[in-house]
Amino acid sequence: MYEWYKQIQEIVDEIDQCIRNHQDEALTLRFLSDKLGYSAYHTTRKFKEIAGMQFREYLRLRKLAFALKEVRDSEKSFLDIAFDYGFSSHEAFTRAFKKLYGVTPKDYRKTPKPVVLRTKIHPFDRYLFGLNEIGMMKSDDAIKIYFVTIPAHKFLHIKNYESNGYWDFWQKQSLIPGQDCDTICGLLDSIKGKLDDDGGSESNGSSGQIMAYMNDPNGRLCDWGFLRTECYGVRLPYNYCGALPSQMLLADIPDAKYIVFEHGPFDYEQENRSVEKMIEHAMATFDYTGTGYCFDSSPGRLTYFYFNPKQCFKYVRPVRKI
Repeated sequence: MYEWYKQIQEIVDEIDQCIRNHQDEALTLRFLSDKLGYSAYHTTRKFKEIAGMQFREYLRLRKLAFALKEVRDSEKSFLDIAFDYGFSSHEAFTRAFKKLYGVTPKDYRKTPKPVVLRTKIHPFDRYLFGLNEIGMMKSDDAIKIYFVTIPAHKFLHIKNYESNGYWDFWQKQSLIPGQDCDTICGLLDSIKGKLDDDGGSESNGSSGQIMAYMNDPNGRLCDWGFLRTECYGVRLPYNYCGALPSQMLLADIPDAKYIVFEHGPFDYEQENRSVEKMIEHAMATFDYTGTGYCFDSSPGRLTYFYFNPKQCFKYVRPVRKI
């Protein structure tokens, strides 16, 4: 069955690529199913079974998500945006946009607000399926370790006091109304001005969304030997004053020093666990002697976890002078 999940993932990847390149001729179920060697009927049935929605609905929502970012970040006319994303007219685009997001493109461009975008789905993940790595490590096994000063900023986030790890975090969050992965990631994706956002989405650079671990006396004991609470969110400029989702928390993070453990780009399917183990070993065995610093376990300090296999895998951990 996992082969079908992998094939649907191929379709999902192709959809994003075609939308990004405005290749509408390749965004038909027949064209995509032919690439897999199955009938359109069989493919659409499997797509709904695995993705939880019809192919056409997913495509419509994904196009509107791309279009919203164009409305938000560009000065292109609404008519050009409408044509770029497959709408027959300015009016048709405006109707679809307002029906989904509750605001017209014109009003949204004037005053962007958090809305839930349809983020890219990920039906196939080797580790979620409990599959092992393929082949041997190919990337450089060196872990870069360095100290940085991160300027004051804000951290917009949700947190879970009971979760243990990324998958467990979202499983527990899914039980809380309005706190599930699709809703939170969709809201965060729509916010302009994120510090770690390079304009990408899940398959094309960073969307600015990161996992974090907050030192918290009310949290759970972690493998690193202190109490922490798992968080998920985005970093915002210290002077950010835009609208915020009501179900999220905003923390002021002061200018502070951190130590970074970083691995460069790697093949997710082949190397993820190996890279993770290398970084964990580097953190566990790092000797602070002579650096003038030690790990800072003070309440409220954050460890940021950046995970983008095409760019890097790194932990940014808080330190203090000794």
